[in-house]
Amino acid sequence: MSNPRTEPGQPAEPDPLAEWMDAASQALGLTADSPDAQQRRLLLAVARDVAHAVARPAAPLSTFLLGVAVGRGADPEQAAAALAGLARDWPDQPAPDEE
Repeated sequence: MSNPRTEPGQPAEPDPLAEWMDAASQALGLTADSPDAQQRRLLLAVARDVAHAVARPAAPLSTFLLGVAVGRGADPEQAAAALAGLARDWPDQPAPDEE
């Protein structure tokens, strides 16, 4: 995989995230469904929004739900926007009292 930030005319550098996603997709038998760069950015943006607005552990679980929704036919951009909006509107939670 090449890194899209490589300057034109320069040798392509490996993109570790793309390589990981390709390997993970292949390990799960999803080789035709490995997310492209735009899809990865969409997933990472949703994870970031949820982690910052709700809780860090909610990020991977939310991207899982996004994947389930898309797998069932939801539009990826609309589903991501719905989750991002939900996270944006999520009420602030007080930090738990430490004993």
